[in-house]
Amino acid sequence: MAFPPAPRHHREFRAHDLAEVKARRAQRVSVCLPARDEEATIGLLVEGVRRELVDRVGLVDEVVVMDDGSTDGTAEVARRAGARVEAVDDVLPDLPPGSGKGNALWKSLHVCRGDLLCWLDADIRNFGPHFVVGLLGPLLTDPSVGFVKGCYERPLHDDPRGGGRVTELVARPLLSHLFPHLAHVVQPLAGEYAGRRDVLDAVPFAQGWGVELGLLVDVAALIGTSALAQVDLGVREHRNRPLEELGPQGLAILVTALRRARMERTGPAVEDLLRFLDPRTAERVPVELGERPRCARSRPTGPGSAASSRPEVVRCRACSTPTSTGRSSARWATCSWRGTARRRSRRSGH
Repeated sequence: MAFPPAPRHHREFRAHDLAEVKARRAQRVSVCLPARDEEATIGLLVEGVRRELVDRVGLVDEVVVMDDGSTDGTAEVARRAGARVEAVDDVLPDLPPGSGKGNALWKSLHVCRGDLLCWLDADIRNFGPHFVVGLLGPLLTDPSVGFVKGCYERPLHDDPRGGGRVTELVARPLLSHLFPHLAHVVQPLAGEYAGRRDVLDAVPFAQGWGVELGLLVDVAALIGTSALAQVDLGVREHRNRPLEELGPQGLAILVTALRRARMERTGPAVEDLLRFLDPRTAERVPVELGERPRCARSRPTGPGSAASSRPEVVRCRACSTPTSTGRSSARWATCSWRGTARRRSRRSGH
């Protein structure tokens, strides 16, 4: 079996060129960072994006930090650096509560204004603007691409390739066995990725640590693997978690994969992982397994579809309100909650 094409490299894309393409297409770009207790790194990330990509070339239109209950100075540091800070709990407060990184990402769809969204982890220690430029490159230069995953080398201590333990022990075997069409993805759990608004609105979000694998599988099912792209971002340095914290991540990823392979029905939103501190001492660690629904439902498209020219009216799975595509060329019907969330955010001062 032939190997798929190698990932593209971030050096193939220039910020000025991409900004010109974006301007011609009248598109908006949002860069979003979900964060909890990341005051040590969040300021440098936000400053880098604003200085190089917002102010200097105009490639990015807004930088949004989703503050997920930080107890340190994350929100204030991000705000001073130039980000718009949204408190996760203040977005769509009338919906049932959720938790986890995926919950923060899902809520960011309701407050970010971009046609293209680029997500970055907030603990990157060697951030450079090429992270964002590389992720946006395929979306702005190839209309057939709907979702871009970053890949990179992940050092761990003195081992330049020692990072990515959960990827190698959990995610990669799951993809190879259950989703072999995605086995070529170099970093399936990478927290750096970008996508088109209509694609991201049309898939559900696992709330916890399974969000990256869930998005990869669901987006591929929605738009096909040919519409996925990978970009080599070089080397990524971040805070590596101790071994005992990796078990909850592994459980969330395992359950997310089994559900999408239809090998397990949707179960409880939280499940306990039993782990041992020593041979005589055990503890139960709650693991978030809930899911947030997609914000839009696709209209039939492509050969043989029966889609009419009349805008389809659907119901948003998050709020159940009727929503129209508003124009016959739209592929996805978007959620009317988004405008409500933005209005509430402005009133709350975030």
